[in-house]
Amino acid sequence: MKKVFFALALLIIAKFHAQTWKTDEQYIQKFASYAVEEMEKYKIPASITLAQGLLETGGGQSRLAQQGNNHFGIKCKEDWTGKTMKHTDDAPNECFRVYDDPRDSYEDHSKFLAYRQYYVNLFKLDMMDYKAWAHGLKKAGYATNPRYAYILIDKIEKNKLYEFDKTNSKEVLYAVLKMYPDLKNDRIFMAQMDQSRATTKPVTVKVPYEQVSYAKQQKNVNDIVSKAETLKSILIKSHPNGGKKFVIIPDDISLEAISKKFGVSESRLMKWNELDGNRLRRNDILFLESKSSSGNVATYKAQSGESMHDISQKFGIKVKKLYSKNRMDFGRQPKVGQVIYLQSKKPKK
Repeated sequence: MKKVFFALALLIIAKFHAQTWKTDEQYIQKFASYAVEEMEKYKIPASITLAQGLLETGGGQSRLAQQGNNHFGIKCKEDWTGKTMKHTDDAPNECFRVYDDPRDSYEDHSKFLAYRQYYVNLFKLDMMDYKAWAHGLKKAGYATNPRYAYILIDKIEKNKLYEFDKTNSKEVLYAVLKMYPDLKNDRIFMAQMDQSRATTKPVTVKVPYEQVSYAKQQKNVNDIVSKAETLKSILIKSHPNGGKKFVIIPDDISLEAISKKFGVSESRLMKWNELDGNRLRRNDILFLESKSSSGNVATYKAQSGESMHDISQKFGIKVKKLYSKNRMDFGRQPKVGQVIYLQSKKPKK
């Protein structure tokens, strides 16, 4: 009986020891600052780094993370001279790196991408374009799972990790608090914020006084009136492809303005329209709900200057579905006159 009780006690202790972070949210709260620091040093989107950390560790639950502070599953390789541990991954008892601190793991992950030839094309991508980075990682051979890019994108969008691509190491804790307001009741987190505030030197910005002319004041008023009229002229339409709600942008305007007018969050508009930025241009098509998985016509011939995203908006079909139907690598663009399949999959040659 004593043996049974002792074994049960060990099991309970082991269980609690293994669950340092119980949710993805807690993992993000703990390691977002590391990802942002790495973004500043190596120009890798913080959203990508955090999503990979979440995925590799199962939200901080993996054995490698718990026992080896290894958050990205980096194996020993021939150039590693630090501590190691055995772990079964692709094969039994493989050699993995062990770090003294998770921060070292994050930096090693950055160096792994920055200093290897396979990933050189990633650093030609826009840092704010997490989707391109996700697909670029898959294309470069980072993972064998054919859905790896979409899994990363789902992690990013589900947890709004793209917000960390817009911040910096001095403001990241404020971004975390904005995302998780309940942390204001967490004494440890708030103490960390106080310490960060204390070590950040205040910056004084001198703004020279400028007398504003009547003409400039009038221009500002005209701009405001013009923007209001532009917003008023935007009407909801029904797309031929399934009656999806969309609008046509009459002039250059911000996504924020559209978001406020129609009561739809910017993040949802970005997700539904697969946007990489928040500026909209004249004649852009913007959907107010998720697009379809198939088009309302069988095929379409690409016009001069059209991208796959342009075609997806024109026919109300998701970009990833469009690429899949046409057996094209994500990021490739159509040639003039190329037949684009919108319903069935392009026949194999």
